[in-house]
Amino acid sequence: MQAIIETGGKQYRVAPGDVIRVEKLAGDAGSEIELAAKAAFQDGGELVTGATVKATIVGNGRGDKIIVFKFKRKKQYKRTIGHRQDFTELRVGEIVPQVSYGS
Repeated sequence: MQAIIETGGKQYRVAPGDVIRVEKLAGDAGSEIELAAKAAFQDGGELVTGATVKATIVGNGRGDKIIVFKFKRKKQYKRTIGHRQDFTELRVGEIVPQVSYGS
């Protein structure tokens, strides 16, 4: 089973056992969180509505530094700054489909 989740303004396709890096989430390493799935698919390709994804926070960290260089020609304007993005690493546990009790 696979699911598409959205967090931090980005969408990720996940399956049980995957480890993904997402934008920083509140929580300590080892705590479990639930994310709503935008779409979930069975192994046969059937669409499942209303699924949730259970994941465990593996750890928090910061990405590699990128250099941002601003420059305007003929104006003697130059600025150099660096940026390191915070992230949270998640291990996807299980994808739970919504149970419907009805006719």
